[in-house]
Amino acid sequence: MPGLRDEDDPHAPEERVRAAKKKRERHSLVGGFSTRAPGSSDPGALLCGVADAPNAEQADYWNAAKHWADDADGHDEMLAPLGRLAVAALGLGEGMRVLDVGCGTGATTRELAAAVGPSGEVVGVDVSALLLEVARARSAALDNLYIEADAQTYTFGPGSFDRAYSRFGVMFFADPVAAFTNIRTALAPGGRMAFVCWQTADRNDWVRIPAQAVRDRVDVSFDAGGPNPFAFGDEHLLRRILSSAGFSSVALEARTLPVLLGGHGDLDTGLGYVMASRVGKQIVAAAPELADELTAAIRAALEPFVTAGGVEVGAAVWVATAGA
Repeated sequence: MPGLRDEDDPHAPEERVRAAKKKRERHSLVGGFSTRAPGSSDPGALLCGVADAPNAEQADYWNAAKHWADDADGHDEMLAPLGRLAVAALGLGEGMRVLDVGCGTGATTRELAAAVGPSGEVVGVDVSALLLEVARARSAALDNLYIEADAQTYTFGPGSFDRAYSRFGVMFFADPVAAFTNIRTALAPGGRMAFVCWQTADRNDWVRIPAQAVRDRVDVSFDAGGPNPFAFGDEHLLRRILSSAGFSSVALEARTLPVLLGGHGDLDTGLGYVMASRVGKQIVAAAPELADELTAAIRAALEPFVTAGGVEVGAAVWVATAGA
């Protein structure tokens, strides 16, 4: 019967009815799952306040990150092998409730949803309306929920989730201890978090190779303090942050895997990824009058790494796990 929810459909299988009712109960009981803007009676209204949040600058950046939306497939193809390291560490099971922090265009949210099955639930949170628009379009057939909000400050229902996950979405908080404390509070007793983040820039070929190619022209550093892709490159700092946020059994595993820059493609694909990234933009910003020369130098440096699949380089990450 088209248009009926499973719990209202007399022909729906009993297990689907039970699962649907359970999900609706969760949505109604957990305040953090509301998609309404505060004070709004419109159930379709977006959450507000991101622009005024501590991470407003990051929200501005990711809402302008058009290359992430336009080439979602390429980014996902590059990062998926790294993200799956953290998925494997989560210990997911049927029926679990999972929070996906910095979900972007939703590839990770969909992967997590497949792992927990129809009786489980996955909620993706991100500060970028631009990327969430792609996520919602690509997840139309699924029951995933996407929230436009700042995970550092958003009020999730206490104990709402069994697991928390992120693929390169947790390095940009203005106050990482506050952010991870908020995420821990959202986990039920015995809950677990796993995420993947970059090690230091000099251990990542996709940064080291371009930086070396231009070092005689510009001097740039990518490991500066504050929110940035390599904010958690220091193992001891990351351990202190997670412990200070109240997590227990903190473990960090160093992993290095080959990745294709920008996904499958050619030299231009890899170069395009680097130049559109924060790394490429920072290099050009250091000497904009040399933009063409810098780009040519990076292109030449990447050329020896071209394979049949694309530009293949090493990516060094931390796989972090912790208990609530």
